[in-house]
Amino acid sequence: MADTSDTRTPAQIEADIKRRREVLGETLDEIGMRAHPKTIVDDAKAKVVSKVDHTLGRAYVQLNKVVSDVKAQFVDDHGSPRMERVVPAALVTAGVVGLLVARSRRRKR
Repeated sequence: MADTSDTRTPAQIEADIKRRREVLGETLDEIGMRAHPKTIVDDAKAKVVSKVDHTLGRAYVQLNKVVSDVKAQFVDDHGSPRMERVVPAALVTAGVVGLLVARSRRRKR
């Protein structure tokens, strides 16, 4: 059975129907916008960009830590170079570069 205790006037009922139609229309518009392929693609792009930014930020922090750790091996607490470590590293580097140059020259012949 229908509830007959509604005491609204026909004008109030019409106004309520009109308001509900407007709300329903807004809801449908929002659903349509969310389900639109461009919106879905834009949201996916934003998530990827956010993830890449986060990953790059973490990589930067890790790289900065590695650089700081390496620097700590060659510089003392006062910022002076540790010659007992710098000289051997420079000699090894010079040797490797020399070998690469010699190898490169042999290939050209």
